Amino acid sequence: QVRLVESGGGLVQAGGSLRLSCTASGLTFSTYAVGWFRQTPGQEREFVARISWSGGSTQYADSLKGRFTISRDNAKNTVYLQMNSLKPEDTAVYYCAAPRRYYYTPPESDYDYWGQGTQVTVSS
Repeated sequence: QVRLVESGGGLVQAGGSLRLSCTASGLTFSTYAVGWFRQTPGQEREFVARISWSGGSTQYADSLKGRFTISRDNAKNTVYLQMNSLKPEDTAVYYCAAPRRYYYTPPESDYDYWGQGTQVTVSS
């Protein structure tokens, strides 16, 4: 059974930083791409970033480039999302996700396994 668990969320002041972690089990982690998404109440889920299975390819939402960095440590079955210069509008529940297919880097919408989410709140 595939399981993704996010951690690292919390309350931070505007301009601060947080690092989110997504730890996976139940799959050969090094063969799966992982994406980060976020959602606020009443809004659709928004793509944040994704990283290929090897870590050699990354993609970001245009509005977040330069502030967020995605990385992975396959030895730890973990993907990270480093978030810097946080703004109140970054407040959301952040989710990590993986596709069903291995050796596959999906577009922004083709993810099958999801974590439970971690809350990030940025105060002004």
